[in-house]
Amino acid sequence: MVVAAVIAGCVVLAVLAFLVPRLSRHPESGAQRTLGAGARAGGRAPGILGRLFSKPFHSSSRAVSRSGSAGRRSRGRMPF
Repeated sequence: MVVAAVIAGCVVLAVLAFLVPRLSRHPESGAQRTLGAGARAGGRAPGILGRLFSKPFHSSSRAVSRSGSAGRRSRGRMPF
Protein backbone atom coordinates (compact mmCIF):
# COMPACT_ATOMS: atom_id res chain seq x y z
CA MET A 1 0.00 0.00 0.00
CA VAL A 2 2.79 2.40 0.89
CA VAL A 3 4.69 1.47 -2.26
CA ALA A 4 1.65 2.26 -4.40
CA ALA A 5 1.27 5.62 -2.67
CA VAL A 6 4.92 6.52 -3.29
CA ILE A 7 4.69 5.50 -6.95
CA ALA A 8 1.49 7.49 -7.42
CA GLY A 9 3.09 10.48 -5.71
CA CYS A 10 6.10 10.29 -7.99
CA VAL A 11 3.93 10.17 -11.10
CA VAL A 12 1.76 13.06 -9.97
CA LEU A 13 4.82 15.08 -9.00
CA ALA A 14 6.54 14.47 -12.34
CA VAL A 15 3.45 15.58 -14.27
CA LEU A 16 3.00 18.61 -12.03
CA ALA A 17 6.68 19.51 -12.39
CA PHE A 18 6.35 19.27 -16.16
CA LEU A 19 3.23 21.41 -16.36
CA VAL A 20 4.02 24.06 -13.72
CA PRO A 21 7.67 23.79 -12.65
CA ARG A 22 7.65 26.56 -10.05
CA LEU A 23 4.46 25.41 -8.37
CA SER A 24 5.74 21.85 -8.07
CA ARG A 25 8.31 22.80 -5.41
CA HIS A 26 5.76 23.04 -2.60
CA PRO A 27 4.18 19.58 -3.09
CA GLU A 28 7.65 18.09 -3.46
CA SER A 29 8.82 19.61 -0.19
CA GLY A 30 5.63 18.39 1.49
CA ALA A 31 6.30 14.85 0.31
CA GLN A 32 9.93 15.15 1.44
CA ARG A 33 8.78 16.37 4.86
CA THR A 34 6.35 13.45 5.24
CA LEU A 35 8.92 10.87 4.20
CA GLY A 36 11.51 12.49 6.46
CA ALA A 37 9.17 12.13 9.43
CA GLY A 38 8.76 8.44 8.63
CA ALA A 39 12.50 8.00 8.36
CA ARG A 40 13.05 9.73 11.68
CA ALA A 41 10.40 7.59 13.34
CA GLY A 42 11.91 4.41 11.91
CA GLY A 43 15.39 5.52 12.87
CA ARG A 44 14.45 5.59 16.53
CA ALA A 45 14.49 1.81 16.66
CA PRO A 46 17.59 0.46 18.39
CA GLY A 47 20.70 -0.62 16.52
CA ILE A 48 20.55 -2.02 13.03
CA LEU A 49 16.75 -2.11 13.13
CA GLY A 50 16.73 1.67 13.00
CA ARG A 51 18.61 1.66 9.74
CA LEU A 52 16.43 -1.09 8.33
CA PHE A 53 13.21 0.69 9.24
CA SER A 54 14.30 4.09 7.93
CA LYS A 55 15.85 2.90 4.67
CA PRO A 56 12.57 2.58 2.69
CA PHE A 57 11.72 6.16 3.59
CA HIS A 58 15.14 7.41 2.49
CA SER A 59 14.91 5.63 -0.85
CA SER A 60 11.35 6.87 -1.36
CA SER A 61 12.49 10.40 -0.58
CA ARG A 62 15.23 10.06 -3.19
CA ALA A 63 12.66 8.80 -5.73
CA VAL A 64 10.36 11.77 -5.09
CA SER A 65 13.27 14.16 -5.53
CA ARG A 66 14.36 12.53 -8.78
CA SER A 67 10.80 12.51 -10.09
CA GLY A 68 10.30 16.22 -9.55
CA SER A 69 13.67 17.16 -10.97
CA ALA A 70 13.10 14.94 -14.02
CA GLY A 71 9.82 16.69 -14.76
CA ARG A 72 11.39 20.12 -14.46
CA ARG A 73 14.39 19.05 -16.52
CA SER A 74 12.23 17.68 -19.34
CA ARG A 75 10.16 20.86 -19.33
CA GLY A 76 13.37 22.83 -19.73
CA ARG A 77 14.30 20.79 -22.79
CA MET A 78 11.05 21.51 -24.60
CA PRO A 79 11.41 23.83 -27.60
CA PHE A 80 8.63 26.20 -26.51
